[in-house]
Amino acid sequence: MDRLFAMQIFTRIVDSGSFTQAAKELNISRASATSMLKQLEQSLGVRLLHRTTRRVNPTVDGRFYYQRCRNILEQVSETEELLSQVAAMPRGPLRVDLPNSFSRLEVIPRLPEFCASYPDVELLLSAGDRVINLVEESVDCAIRIGTLTDTPSNISRPLTPLRQVTCASPLYLNRFGLPQRFSDFERHQCVEYRSTSSGEVEPLEFLLDGQLQQQTLPALISVSNGDSYVAACEAGMGIIQIPEYHIRRQLEAGTLVEILPDIRPPSLPLSVLYSHHSHMKPALRVFIDWMVKHF
Repeated sequence: MDRLFAMQIFTRIVDSGSFTQAAKELNISRASATSMLKQLEQSLGVRLLHRTTRRVNPTVDGRFYYQRCRNILEQVSETEELLSQVAAMPRGPLRVDLPNSFSRLEVIPRLPEFCASYPDVELLLSAGDRVINLVEESVDCAIRIGTLTDTPSNISRPLTPLRQVTCASPLYLNRFGLPQRFSDFERHQCVEYRSTSSGEVEPLEFLLDGQLQQQTLPALISVSNGDSYVAACEAGMGIIQIPEYHIRRQLEAGTLVEILPDIRPPSLPLSVLYSHHSHMKPALRVFIDWMVKHF
């Protein structure tokens, strides 16, 4: 016999004064309620209810047992609710993979706010430009820049696309001149960026009258890391296209200069990604919501 369920049946019978009503409220048959109450009385060795054709009333022992049952059931309910609240609280380790520069310049400076709001969440961050397999590397979620290529096995939440700029250093512009129009790029060179995931060189891209135009320029150097890409540009080795957040300080300091601001590159998609095999634990849910709010 399920003792707690028997107590529930007994208290419902007393509250409603009816076996039929109690059985209906608990979604069981009247026969089941009657049988369970008999088992309860037999196990206690006392009669709990007076039964009449119109009403069911507790005996003296029944009234005493009723009060104790109510107290016990309320304590059980409160304990279960408390445990549910604790289980729903964001806590424990959360493994997040981020692009190196975006982690350093955008996410980490804002993390004190997240940590203050969720002090029981332990953030385990990995940063790099390599596309990882979330399941194989036991990562809860990843922040991705660019078009996603592995979405069938993952769930993605779009964030605000990243504005891109075309820029060069004053040293470079003193040597090659400042491009005034798209056709002027024929006399220029770039810092070549090679994708770590595909190994392919990414050409310069521009939106001209709503149409995407690509421009391939000669290059003295090829890199596959964002910081090296910016450093080569600052050294005067060519033109680059990069998300604005990455070079905001250089633009403000004048060590890099935006080129053709009226002909911008297309914005880059930004997404937070998690595996559809993963359990949406509270820590992951609040981190994704926080990313959506701030980015």
